[in-house]
Amino acid sequence: MTVIDRRTMSLISLAAMAAPAMAFAADSFPSRPIHLVVGFTPGSSSDITGRIFAKEAGAILGRDVVVDNKPGAAGSIAGAYVAHAAKNGYTLFLCPLSTVTNKVAHPDEPFDTIKDFAPIALLATGAIVMVVDPKLDVHSVSDFTKLAKSKPGQILFGTVGPGSLPDLCGELYAQRTGVKLVQVPYPGSPQVIIDLMAGRVAMNFAIASSVLGQIASGKVRALAIAADKRSDLLPDVPTMAEAGIADFNTPLWFGLMAPAGTPRPVIDTIATAAQKGMHTPEAVELLHKQGFVPENLGPDQFGAFIQSEIARWSKVMRDAGMKI
Repeated sequence: MTVIDRRTMSLISLAAMAAPAMAFAADSFPSRPIHLVVGFTPGSSSDITGRIFAKEAGAILGRDVVVDNKPGAAGSIAGAYVAHAAKNGYTLFLCPLSTVTNKVAHPDEPFDTIKDFAPIALLATGAIVMVVDPKLDVHSVSDFTKLAKSKPGQILFGTVGPGSLPDLCGELYAQRTGVKLVQVPYPGSPQVIIDLMAGRVAMNFAIASSVLGQIASGKVRALAIAADKRSDLLPDVPTMAEAGIADFNTPLWFGLMAPAGTPRPVIDTIATAAQKGMHTPEAVELLHKQGFVPENLGPDQFGAFIQSEIARWSKVMRDAGMKI
């Protein structure tokens, strides 16, 4: 027997010995608590969605899922932490839309959304609503568009910073209608709504659930839902398509990711628990209170969805000439 043959036989023997151990590791997952890293503060939409997953999926998996909040940089601190964690399924990332827009806006991010993560599941989506200062004499999207065209570069719209979903929705609206708006960035959504009610900004794209009270009281006016169908929260508010702007489905979304290289059997186990857990009656009720609905995208479909989101928002930012 040659030296090469001996080495080949040795490798085959080692692989045969390792195969049962690998199978056992996959079959026994999880054998200890799982940590879900959330890049926003407790009480945020991201945090609430993560805790719903943790409770329901943890019960299905038979292990605690512990939520670790690591806020900062629109989720990038949490993302970088998980991207460099062990590839064993015990450290997961609650991936928000901002992780995708950050990749588009900040090419020098400390991680790559595509290369450094393995997609697991799209957990939930929430409706975005276009709201305006009710003191303006506008009652539809077309009314607002006419107003904005009559005052190019004078209409202010509030955002929570360049590259955020409200900002990108505003840019998309401007591109589709040909209006010229002026972005006013704020540190958070509550401050935007305060200034919208005070008339200091004219328009905002907001999470529907966060402005229900203001809409009901007439402190802000809802013009359209940025979705393919009307929201159960605001059934009388038309979609952007109904308002005359097609292909404007821009929900806020949250997904689940693991470090790239995590074994596929582990990914599939977590994905199954996520999809079952987010569709329990208790989870659906809690999500609905936040203006969210559970989704059904597994690892491959969620991966394709992320690619499509990167392509979509890259084009919007490129067409807007955005440099961040």
